[in-house]
Amino acid sequence: MVQSPRISGQGSRLTLVQLALNGSTVQEGEVLAEFDPTDQLEADRQAEAKFEDLGHQVEQKLAENEAEAAKRRLQLSQAESELADAEIELRKGPLLSEIDRLKNETKAAAARAKVKSLRISSEHREAAEQSALRVLELQRERQRVALDRVHNNLSKLKLTAPLGGMVALEATWRNGSMGHAQEGDQIYPGRPLLRIFDPSEMEVAAYVAETDRGALHPGQTAVVELDAYPDVRFSAKLASASPVAASAIGSPIKTFLARFRLDQSDARLLPDLSAVVVLQVDEP
Repeated sequence: MVQSPRISGQGSRLTLVQLALNGSTVQEGEVLAEFDPTDQLEADRQAEAKFEDLGHQVEQKLAENEAEAAKRRLQLSQAESELADAEIELRKGPLLSEIDRLKNETKAAAARAKVKSLRISSEHREAAEQSALRVLELQRERQRVALDRVHNNLSKLKLTAPLGGMVALEATWRNGSMGHAQEGDQIYPGRPLLRIFDPSEMEVAAYVAETDRGALHPGQTAVVELDAYPDVRFSAKLASASPVAASAIGSPIKTFLARFRLDQSDARLLPDLSAVVVLQVDEP
């Protein structure tokens, strides 16, 4: 079973632009259906632009952080140099007057306080800058996930055959009635589009009346007649039969579902054809 794709972040219908023909033979990997990618291409363009913008912001922030760090290192180096000069002046204390000595002590104390303040503020500013950089990096990574999601959505819009076989289109609700999907239709996500089957092995799903259940046994033979080709007959054998009978709402008649496997293969055998199964019952 091949279904219409489920697109992340989009719950609306998809426009079908290509669909394999009913009854056509496909190889593994061949395109079965394709949907209009216009919306996803626009989303991809916007997501790509936003991702590149965030990448530029990260690079800019890195450069700004490096420039600010260099500026703080220079300020700290100058403050440490001033502190070293002040400490040299303190060593001249015995040779200076009381007033000059007190001035030197005041300058040294101010230089120490400045160095300490610059070291503390440098640590806090570096932490703040790293946090701001990390926020931008996380935004860029989140945008990368959004971009990958859009790329994944684009890849889903083209459905390929998972195996080789014949295509059988599924009936779906369109224009107030049931019918096969067609190019240009608006398809809801997750709707069955088609089936791929091996035409060399075909089965007929038949409903057997409850009263005829006793006539079925393993290996039961039957003749299958197609309504579309009245002159064609195919032999078949019972493949399986449901053990439980069921009836439609309001109907007292119960039936069993039985599957008959055809012994022959024919190009005229297509899915959804109506047929009559005639059981070959031995006379007592």
